[in-house]
This record gives sequence, C-alpha cells and structure tokens, in this order.
Amino acid sequence: MPHLTVMLPAIDEAEGVAEIIPRIPYSKLEELGWDVKILVIDGGSVDDTVQVSEKLGAEVIQQQGTGKGAAMRLGFLHFLKSNSDTLVMLDCDGTYHPEEIIKIIKKLKENNIVIGDRLHGNIDDGAMTRLNYFGNHFLTWIATTLFGVATNDLCSGYWAFSRESLSRIKLNSMKFEIEAEMFTSCAIEGIDFSFVPIRYSKRIGEAKLGSVPDGWIILRKLLVRRIFPTPVELRLGESNLAIKN
Repeated sequence: MPHLTVMLPAIDEAEGVAEIIPRIPYSKLEELGWDVKILVIDGGSVDDTVQVSEKLGAEVIQQQGTGKGAAMRLGFLHFLKSNSDTLVMLDCDGTYHPEEIIKIIKKLKENNIVIGDRLHGNIDDGAMTRLNYFGNHFLTWIATTLFGVATNDLCSGYWAFSRESLSRIKLNSMKFEIEAEMFTSCAIEGIDFSFVPIRYSKRIGEAKLGSVPDGWIILRKLLVRRIFPTPVELRLGESNLAIKN
C-alpha cells in the first residue's frame, strides 16, 4: 500500500487544524489504496495548535525559528527521510479544501507535481482582496515571463509531489516566498507540473500574509533565482532541503 503524507504548516491555527484535519478524506483515500499520515509543522504556536493536532492523530514537528518557508523545508526533509511515497501540502487556515486532495492525487498519476489553481478555480466572496487578486495575477505573469515556463497560480499553497520530484527541488526560502521558489526550481530543473482548479475560501482567524511587503519579497525571490538559479547555501553531501543551523 503506497504511503501518503498530508503536510500542514501551522502557527497559532488551533481552530483551523480542528476543522481541516477531520475533513481529510481518509476513507476515500484508503479506497484508492493509500495509507494516510498527517504531519503538522508547528512554527511556535502559543495557542492549542499542537494539542489539537496530536489529539486528532497528527504527528507534530516543532520548528526551530520562524517562517513558512523554513517550516515547509523542514517538513519536506522529514518526508524524504520517511518511507512515504507522496506528499500533499496545504495551509490549514481554512482557505483550502482538504476534500480536493482526491482529484489532486488522481492528477498526480500523470505528472510529477500537481498544483491547486485558485485563479482559474472558484474564489469565495471575501476570500481574496482585490489587491491580492491582482497581485497574484501580476506575480504569476512575471514568473512566466522570467522563466519561460507557464504557471497558472504562482502563490498557491496547495501542492502535491512525488518523492522523486521533491528530492530534486532546491530551496532556501524562509518566509512566504517559498511557493514562488518552488516554481522557479521546477522551471530550472525541468520538473513537469500541472494544475487542477480548486476552491479558495475565506481564512479562519487572522491573516498572517502582508500583501505589499510579502509581494515584494516574492518578486525579489523570482529575480534572484533568475540570476542565481541555485541557492548559495547548497552544500555537497547534504539534502538541498536541509535547513542550516
């Protein structure tokens, strides 16, 4: 039976994990032959995120330091050291729907990586501000132009990976620019990916992404990766996903 890891980066998302983890379609995934494991990467929550996650059967890894990029890289490295075959990652703030894991996993049979596409899917009222909507389209257009590889939704937080594809991705992002760097690495390494339209909903709790400041960080990452395709932190003999201490 193939193993599937569902990874949820979280910081102070007790309400979110309480809603999202029970909605993961365990029975349908098992019918498709998957053995499912939930992995929560906690970024130093001061609420009950850890307790709620563990109570719901998730394995929790405590992140040292802060930042979504660092959390995801830690989770990726943990996955690559495990015996799991496939990884699906999504934010656990209620914006993404875990029920859609099914169609993403089915699409993964055809591609190494599948990305949930918000911009060509269904965006609920109030889920994305007008500034964020146009900012996402602008950054997506810039990424396609810079790397000559078409992307539908540069900043989507809903991805699925085969083990082989994830092992080839080179990352050093620390914050919200991580998804943009994942795209650039796919483009540079020639890793094929496809998109599945998804539903995007209003988040649970307070937003942590700052529209303009984080938009500039994402744009800077695109420009840096265009000039320097490989992260300078890469060391021989060490996983390209490892976080330097």
